[in-house]
Amino acid sequence: MGQQRIIQGTVVSDKMDKTVVVRVERRKKHRLYHKVMSLTQRYKAHDENNDCRLGDVVRIAESRPVSRDKRWRVVEILTRGDVAEIAPETIGREVETTTQVAPKAEVQG
Repeated sequence: MGQQRIIQGTVVSDKMDKTVVVRVERRKKHRLYHKVMSLTQRYKAHDENNDCRLGDVVRIAESRPVSRDKRWRVVEILTRGDVAEIAPETIGREVETTTQVAPKAEVQG
């Protein structure tokens, strides 16, 4: 049997129960144009204790299929991530309300 693959990535979603979505980036040189491209791939990994949070850097290992999409499991959490708790939509609405409060200039004719 072959050796187990272990890769490192960032958690981009932890909304599912016992499952995290891990984004893995790798850099590859284009065969013809020789430009270095950044390729991303997303893996669903099994997180037994729901320890992982958004933005964490984790190490995942290949395993037997846990479900239809999950073929990876979280081995360890390398660093905890810092992700803002406020959603971007909320920030935009706060700015919008402050600009609407300003009095409008009256048109004189």
